[in-house]
Amino acid sequence: MSDTTIAAPGLQAYSRPAVNPWIIALVVTMATFMEVLDTSIANVSLPHIAGGLSAGVDESTWILTSYLVSNAIILPMSGWFSNLIGRKRFYMACVAVFTISSFLCGLAPNLGALIFFRVLQGLGGGGLQPSEQAILADTFPPAKRGMAFAIYGMAVVVAPAVGPTLGGFITDNYSWRWIFYINVPIGIISLLLTSRLISDPPHLSESRRRSFSIDYIGLGLLALGLGALQVVLDKGQRDDWFDSHLIVILTTIAVAALVMVIFWEWHHDHPIIDLRLFLDRSFATACLLMFSLGFVLWGTTLLIPLFVQTLMGYPAEQAGLVLMPGGLVIIALLPLVGRMLARSDPRRMMVFGLCLLSTSMFYMARFNLQLGFGNVVFARLVQGAGMAFLWVPVNTVAYSYLPREKNNAASGLINLARNVGASMGISYVTTMLDRGAQIHQDQLASHLDPGNPNLQQMLQGTASALKAQSGSSAMQQAYALLQVNVQRQATMLAYIDNFRVLAIVSLCLIPFVFLVKKPRKGGEIAVH
Repeated sequence: MSDTTIAAPGLQAYSRPAVNPWIIALVVTMATFMEVLDTSIANVSLPHIAGGLSAGVDESTWILTSYLVSNAIILPMSGWFSNLIGRKRFYMACVAVFTISSFLCGLAPNLGALIFFRVLQGLGGGGLQPSEQAILADTFPPAKRGMAFAIYGMAVVVAPAVGPTLGGFITDNYSWRWIFYINVPIGIISLLLTSRLISDPPHLSESRRRSFSIDYIGLGLLALGLGALQVVLDKGQRDDWFDSHLIVILTTIAVAALVMVIFWEWHHDHPIIDLRLFLDRSFATACLLMFSLGFVLWGTTLLIPLFVQTLMGYPAEQAGLVLMPGGLVIIALLPLVGRMLARSDPRRMMVFGLCLLSTSMFYMARFNLQLGFGNVVFARLVQGAGMAFLWVPVNTVAYSYLPREKNNAASGLINLARNVGASMGISYVTTMLDRGAQIHQDQLASHLDPGNPNLQQMLQGTASALKAQSGSSAMQQAYALLQVNVQRQATMLAYIDNFRVLAIVSLCLIPFVFLVKKPRKGGEIAVH
């Protein structure tokens, strides 16, 4: 099918497809939803996978790490590959690799094979999100691009929220292997529809006529740096960070490789990643905001289920239901935000979204051990509303001031920013949760004076209540209960610290919003 290139005066050109553009949006979103879902669907299934493959639970975490590492490596390269072989071919190749490797993951006979197939799955999945964003940016005119990114946002924001719930349901009722098998029919449908409905725009065909030299050095440095960084972020807390020689070595490798790749790519004629895109302040600001959104969203998506399960005693299914209403709010609001964006200043919408986001985090910082289910759901609803008012404007302004031939490169970088932010957010909150609980426990224990009459009265009362059942060990059990209570209070304070830091991060992002270029009269975002 052929496309028609249209360029309104002063606006970025787009390629009008031969079919309804909303059909194209749904087609490319289908595979992307499954790819993002796979970043979290295996989380709750790790004990079952480890048991089924005769591996330790600690070893099984490589099932998650291997996927994230290969995913992070391919993200910034997606634009280069699209220009080299064509975006449609690259997208279909990614869907095919993702689908085949998903099937092989379900068949894996041992942990080593599963990890290898997860690496392949991550390589295939990593190119889907940037390709979809670039396809949407080229398919829709600037006035309708907000609504298009709203469809994309539903997939990327909702999938991590429903992943753990869906993964737990499938694992409990069927087998952990089906969390991978469910990708196969969707991948096949996506391939068939993509082959018939999607075509490359003319500017991509022109770029492919130019000669491309493969930047092997840049490719190797980027893969080495991002791979080492992802392993550090995933394994750092488990290995006590820089007390581990492995973490020190990997950190050194990551820093050295990423610094070298910046200098190398800046001077290369055909770079793997186009760092000059960051010279546009609107794009650079969008990447910063997307990094921070990944940090906050994935950090809280990890914290909230842990909080309600470990401190509130919720079962896994109910913990997943806590996240679900926030996802539904995002689904409901994203189309509205997309429509508003065509008539409103995106900067005002981003400020409003950041205010909602920080309000939800400050509300979470007031959580306590007597909290009800409704309180947690309300906080998640407010957070979901904030994310809806951020996701679409940020993605839209990222492309609005770039020439159309840079859409592929831009999509890879902005998705990389979100993924690295998510990894760093998860690493930060897990580290601060563990260490914060230890610090607060020491502080609380220092105030427990054995000579305090109130403390002794409480211990005596607890021991008397337990004496009928425990006999002479009642006082020992009373002390044990006191210790458990101190630990719970310390952990609760650590959660509060995390929520408060994430709230402050959200507030501090507001001044950066005004670095985005001012839209032209009428609120329409123009491209120079």
